[in-house]
Amino acid sequence: MTLVQMQHRSTNANPVHRTVDDAMEAAGPQVCDDMTVEVALAVMVGARADHLLVCDEDGLCTGLVTQAQLTAVHDSAAYTDRVRLRDLLGDRGPVASPATTMAEAEHAMRYRRLDALPVVDEQGSALGVLALAR
Repeated sequence: MTLVQMQHRSTNANPVHRTVDDAMEAAGPQVCDDMTVEVALAVMVGARADHLLVCDEDGLCTGLVTQAQLTAVHDSAAYTDRVRLRDLLGDRGPVASPATTMAEAEHAMRYRRLDALPVVDEQGSALGVLALAR
C-alpha cells in the first residue's frame, strides 16, 4: 500500500470558476487492484479510511471503493475469498480531472450516486479525492 500525502488547499476562487483542484482532499490509501476484498477491508479498517483508491499494476488509478461497497460484496451469497478489487471495478471507474469544474463534478457524482470521486492527472495517477461534505 502506498500512502499519498497532499495538503488541502484553501482558496478564495470565484465559485463560478471553481474547479475540482480547489476542493479535492488528500488521496488517502492506495491499493493494487489484485488485492482481495477481505484484505482491502482489513487495510481500510487499519487506515481508518472510508474509501481506498484502487490502482493497476502500472500505478494508474482505476477507481475507488468504499467500505459499504466492500462490505456488501463480502456479505453477499456469491462472495468467495478469491474476489479481487479489479473484479468489482471492471473497466476504469469514473474519475475527475483537476480542471473539471465543481458544477460538472457535482452533477456526475449526483447522477452516479457517488460519495467520492478520484482526481487524476493526465497520465492517470491519483492526485486526490473529491468527497461530499459530511
